[in-house]
Amino acid sequence: QVQLQESGPGLVKPSQTLSLTCTVSGGSITTSYYAWSWIRQPPGNGLEWVGAINYDGSTHYNPSLKSRTSISRDTSKNQFSLQLTSVTPDDTAVYYCARDEIGSREYDYWGQGTQVTVSS
Repeated sequence: QVQLQESGPGLVKPSQTLSLTCTVSGGSITTSYYAWSWIRQPPGNGLEWVGAINYDGSTHYNPSLKSRTSISRDTSKNQFSLQLTSVTPDDTAVYYCARDEIGSREYDYWGQGTQVTVSS
């Protein structure tokens, strides 16, 4: 059973960088052919894919967020991380990490989600 757990600050000030980590257990983030994504849900809105890092370390980002987004991984800890720079209140959301087979967008495992609020 694969389990994902998000961690990071719940409150970030405007213009600062949002940093979250997803710790994976029960499966390796280097296993072919999975992708490990960050997905968010702003209050009152639907899910928005932020970006992903594939089993081979390649990354893909939502074009609307690409200039501010970086996803990296630590294979020794079986973790992957999100950094979103220059945040505004519009980045307030519940952030999830999730797994799918590359290209499927059918996520079979999700973290429980973590609330991130951007406010001064």
